[in-house]
Amino acid sequence: MVTMSQLVRPDTGSKRRWGILGLGLAAQASSCTFLYGVPFLVPELQAADGLTLAEAGAVVAAPSIGLLFTLIAWGAAADRYGERLVMTLGLSGAGLLVLIAGITSPSLGVLFALLLLAGACGASVNAASGRVVMGWFAPAERGMAMGIRQTAQPLGVGIAAVALPPLARHGGFHAAMLFPGIFCLVVAGLVGWLVLDPPRPEKKPGAAKAVSPYRKPALWRLHGASALLVVPQFAISAFAPVYLVASHHWSPLTAGWFLAAVQVLGAGGRLASGYWSDKVGSRLRPMRQLAVASAGAMLLVALGDVTWLWLVLIALVLAAVISVADNGLGFTASAELAGTAWAGRAMGAQNTAQNIASSLTPPMLGLVIGDSRYALAFCVAAVFPMLAILLTPVHAEE
Repeated sequence: MVTMSQLVRPDTGSKRRWGILGLGLAAQASSCTFLYGVPFLVPELQAADGLTLAEAGAVVAAPSIGLLFTLIAWGAAADRYGERLVMTLGLSGAGLLVLIAGITSPSLGVLFALLLLAGACGASVNAASGRVVMGWFAPAERGMAMGIRQTAQPLGVGIAAVALPPLARHGGFHAAMLFPGIFCLVVAGLVGWLVLDPPRPEKKPGAAKAVSPYRKPALWRLHGASALLVVPQFAISAFAPVYLVASHHWSPLTAGWFLAAVQVLGAGGRLASGYWSDKVGSRLRPMRQLAVASAGAMLLVALGDVTWLWLVLIALVLAAVISVADNGLGFTASAELAGTAWAGRAMGAQNTAQNIASSLTPPMLGLVIGDSRYALAFCVAAVFPMLAILLTPVHAEE
């Protein structure tokens, strides 16, 4: 099994790697502005095209569906052809498709297809941007670098939340879609111009083809553990707003501001966990400890629900921060365990497992909650990180 120290060592003295990290972050954030930004435009979408809520929901889901089915394929392309080419082509394609959706005012079916294909193209940056960061940073600083890159999703969602609703109010849904399209195209141009693929091991004539790391159980266990750890994250993100409004009579605006502040803390948690993993020389030991903490935090939320408001608020903050802190660790460990030849595919598989879990969590817990059984749902969510404690392959790093 490949360990951190066995990967190709980059030129860590080069300052350019920080610029490449910034471009990887920008690439991921730009794709997130349309992947997760469409929900902010649902009222304008319904008004513009006369859609029902179910039809608007299908449009919202389209980019994520496209992304889910192409992550591994894009990772394989990055393994073979390089990160810069994959990010440039994929992000350019996504930007063009989103622009077409904004310019042409298409029918519902065409709009769904355009956003589905845009999500499929945008998936290119998930594995490739992670792989380029992995390649340019040495093991002792890779966790922190990947933690910075993992803040791209909340950053992209934040940009969409700030930019898209005002644009939609002034120009409608289709005018607002021009922003993420242009954003993706600009970043794609910068990536193609400025990003350098990291060094790779020289292929010796007659050398045997790299053996699949999936012949051993470590990566399978890692993907499974990471998927289990997604459940508390999406239990909080999906149900905390409605919980605060329905159970504690907060206004939607107040609940939104509270959870937005928590998202900022969550981004800090990703950075802190990456720094922690660099200091201890392990991704999986901190990941397992965070699984313990995540289970405890979800149980604390359940306890707070049946006792005091101040306790549930503290618990929600803790759970929101802890439940996202492991994301970068699992992503980094996937590439390190897979080795250079398989890193892109491993990160694609890691993302695929997490996206499947995130899609299944809201309907599953929604059935548990019913009318008001929030404490029970939070207890159920705590079971998944408990299972992840057992599944995390800590010994694979030894």
